[in-house]
Amino acid sequence: MTDEKFPGWHGTTIIGVRKGGRVVVAGDGQVSLGQTVIKGTARKVRRLNPGGREVVAGFAGSTADAFTLLERLEKKLEAAPGQLARACVELAKDWRMDKYLRNLEAMLIVTDGADLYVLTGAGDVLEPEHDIAAIGSGGNYALAAARALIDSDLDAEAIARKAMAIAAEICVYTNGNLTVESLSK
Repeated sequence: MTDEKFPGWHGTTIIGVRKGGRVVVAGDGQVSLGQTVIKGTARKVRRLNPGGREVVAGFAGSTADAFTLLERLEKKLEAAPGQLARACVELAKDWRMDKYLRNLEAMLIVTDGADLYVLTGAGDVLEPEHDIAAIGSGGNYALAAARALIDSDLDAEAIARKAMAIAAEICVYTNGNLTVESLSK
């Protein structure tokens, strides 16, 4: 994060890969302050179960802000069971319009095993091209690596793990301590 309130905070890398009827979300465990690693084993990928329907979410940015958004997403999913797109749009509208939520600094990747979305505080609900989404400090490195691997014989989890390993080799704000969650259609 480069906000004036928290100078020097750097986040994480989260990737979502959809291939072969399966979606995998993987995230590293590093949290850094300037040139110092504050924690190397943070868990930034979570499995949610609103209304008995599983959703996997990964976040980059402020942990407290992300947890606030995940709680709101769960409420939206409980109000619209099985409708991930609708819940994401409703959350994005609230995030953009609400005075309190508007100041939250995080990004989310969410999936229900069929759909894959990136949510931002700018009101975006993006379905990624090429079945790959990546956010965070090393997101672009992981995205490029996964794009290069998507047409290989590797499955979604192997692509996500390999892309994260490449990002960890390049980005000083990304490590190899992964949390990986997957869902099938």
